[in-house]
Amino acid sequence: MVDVQGTVADGFEPVRDAFVDNFARRGERGAAVAVYREGHKVVDLWGGTKDVEGGADGEPWAEDTAQVVRSVTKGIAAAVPLLLHQRGQLDLDGRVGTYWPEFKANGKERVLVRHLLSHRAGVPVLDTPLAPVQAIDGFHGPRAVAAQRPVWEPGTAHGYHAQTYSWLIGELVRRVTGRTIGRWIAEEIARPLGLDLWLGLPHEQRGRVGRIGPVEAPPAPASQGPRLRPKRSVTEAYQNPDSLTRRAFGAISPLPDENDPAYLEAELPASGGVATADALARFYAALIGPLPSAGPLRSGGRLFAPATLTLARTEESAGPDEVLVVGTRFGLGYMLHGPASPLLGPGSFGHPGRGGSLAFADPDSGIAFGYVTNGMQRGVTADPRAQALVRALRAALA
Repeated sequence: MVDVQGTVADGFEPVRDAFVDNFARRGERGAAVAVYREGHKVVDLWGGTKDVEGGADGEPWAEDTAQVVRSVTKGIAAAVPLLLHQRGQLDLDGRVGTYWPEFKANGKERVLVRHLLSHRAGVPVLDTPLAPVQAIDGFHGPRAVAAQRPVWEPGTAHGYHAQTYSWLIGELVRRVTGRTIGRWIAEEIARPLGLDLWLGLPHEQRGRVGRIGPVEAPPAPASQGPRLRPKRSVTEAYQNPDSLTRRAFGAISPLPDENDPAYLEAELPASGGVATADALARFYAALIGPLPSAGPLRSGGRLFAPATLTLARTEESAGPDEVLVVGTRFGLGYMLHGPASPLLGPGSFGHPGRGGSLAFADPDSGIAFGYVTNGMQRGVTADPRAQALVRALRAALA
């Protein structure tokens, strides 16, 4: 039995039940979930151990424990170019090469800013993968994607830019603002809103961060019937070293140690963010506001103006994904609700992290959701633990 801590508001008890059940039946080791509704916190739960290998004597997950959230980071990073557009500093229909001249090389002259955000730029892979030390140095990554030849004509198809998103978005922001994206997020989003969220973890915060690691999901009970298996095409794509799938996820090779302090301190907007569940939920609550001035957030306003919120969740890419080999839907920087990444409802937008974590907002219901875990299970977009929490939240709102 795991001692689950925290609170839920009246009517949100199903979320607590699902969270407890994740430890009992779905292989959870350590995790937290937070939900805001109309700017007010209605779910705040945590349990298990801070480190994935903690065991019975491991340090317990605390209220302020943070974790690497992998591709959930993409949703945080996407807010930066959208806010720059909102402020008149960036044209989403402008060519990337206008801001970053070196990027125009090898057939990328007509790549638009919106193509980067909607995974249509055609550069999800690197012909020569980067070593981990190169990936985090702020130099080799931008130079590599600037020189890379597209694997499809930009704008004509979409495919998940699993790793190259880091250097595409990060360098664009640096060229436009003169600041690194991690610094911009800290100064313009995290500090004003009081969020325990970092892209580039400060050394003094290292002790709050738990260790992540792979865990096997337990077999489903017989009463639930056989577990669905991935389609053969998906399985083959992940097994074939020459596929776009393997090459996209392998743009950093060998895979970096995500518990390495150097990795945590780097600024990789595709996968390197560190956050608490509460910070993720509060971030998305701030996107969709307006937030009560006397509410739990330090800002009484909202990050996204209505027009920007529309941009974030208007479909830009849909259908077969050249990298994930399933049908995906993207707005500008955000995954949208669909079979590959079920969120709360048709108007939801957010981003999952490979292995488990998930954060999103649903403007139609005023819900903002954040879930973080240290046990990385197989799967990219629809972790069973996160989905159990989403289903419970949907039931609580019914």
